[in-house]
Amino acid sequence: MDIATFFGIIVGLGLVIGAIFLGGAVDVFVNLPGMMIVFGGTLAATCINFPVEDVIKAFGAVFQIFKSRKVKPADVVSTMVRVAEISRREGLVALEKIQTDNVVLKKACQLIADNADHDLITQTLMIEISAMRKRHAIIQDVFKKMAAYAPGFGMIGTLIGLVQMLSKLDDPKTIGPAMAVAILTTFYGAFLSTFCFLPIAGKLKSRTDQEILHLQIIFEGAKSILENNNPRFVSDMLASFLPPADRK
Repeated sequence: MDIATFFGIIVGLGLVIGAIFLGGAVDVFVNLPGMMIVFGGTLAATCINFPVEDVIKAFGAVFQIFKSRKVKPADVVSTMVRVAEISRREGLVALEKIQTDNVVLKKACQLIADNADHDLITQTLMIEISAMRKRHAIIQDVFKKMAAYAPGFGMIGTLIGLVQMLSKLDDPKTIGPAMAVAILTTFYGAFLSTFCFLPIAGKLKSRTDQEILHLQIIFEGAKSILENNNPRFVSDMLASFLPPADRK
């Protein structure tokens, strides 16, 4: 599990729930109609804005924020150095036989084995990065839109509650509880937007940036192998992508 995500959820929920408990009455923060308006309204507006396939993919991507990163940039650099060693020892054509589950790495090895032009490798990199950005941007945009919708539906719930409250002004005892319920929907919307949807979009963007960095390392490594089939040269060049502490 990603420690930062787990820590953020625990601390954030702990502080909010702790503040509620310190205030005394906990049950006043539970309002079914308000939840229906905010949760249901946000989901409905999102489904109107996006195709259902994108919404399903977005909710499926939520699980990705809890997973720790299995592959680090240093691992990708080490992989490309090993590829350079194989090409130096057995020749560029030998890279066609490399077995890997990484589709991009497999494509890079094929380009090297074919002795592809540097411009072709650069163009392939740009296509891969552009396609990835577009796919991931749609999922991120779903949560950004939900972050925008949630406070709006919270305000709608508040207005509904105020109308209901004003219709019962003849009974002063009901004004206080009715006002609390009306404001509660604004709380729901702000909480979902600030604590859930925006952080999810931000975490997914950081994962996208990490994957793009891996692509850049792979394709720059491929170009370096073609330019100078020397593992030491490839290692020194790709080390520029790493923080000083991770460089060997």
